[in-house]
Amino acid sequence: MNAPTYTAFADHDRLRTGTLQDALSAAWEHAQRRPHASIVIFDDATGQHRDHDLGGTLQATLDRARPEPATTPGPGRPKLGVVSREVSLLPRHWAWLEQGRGGASATLRRLIDEARRADPEGERRRQTTEAAGRFMTVLAGHLPGYEEASRALYAGDTDRLYAQIRDWPDSVQAHLLYLLDPPFQLQG
Repeated sequence: MNAPTYTAFADHDRLRTGTLQDALSAAWEHAQRRPHASIVIFDDATGQHRDHDLGGTLQATLDRARPEPATTPGPGRPKLGVVSREVSLLPRHWAWLEQGRGGASATLRRLIDEARRADPEGERRRQTTEAAGRFMTVLAGHLPGYEEASRALYAGDTDRLYAQIRDWPDSVQAHLLYLLDPPFQLQG
């Protein structure tokens, strides 16, 4: 499994792709030179972005980005990585799940694992498309052709996607295609 990567952008300029520490360092350095720049750091696997406090020293910025240790364990089995969350189902769904071997939770885990094994390439393509869509919404949602590009992205229409993003800033285009690689590999 590859290590997670993060990418820092200042407006439409890609600053750095690498570890969270790499992206934060590039963002912090840029913020020192241009304090009013709009800087966003993306998790490349999910396309989610998070604001980071870039004030103070670089070390202070990096320290703030470290996850807080859990002070009290929540429900579930935290030592095993099990996290309790709420799932809303109709009574007939709960009844069916409870009849499965190991109860509702075990049955849900089995169903999810089976679905992921059934079409791993499709699951990977779905995840990369969702990540690219989130990224595109944040950095390109105001650019010409965004809506049509979004339609093309989710339809898997490579030619139409390329046509819509052709006039976007080079860094945005390149990073979008990086997130989609290989489903939308450049030809030639």
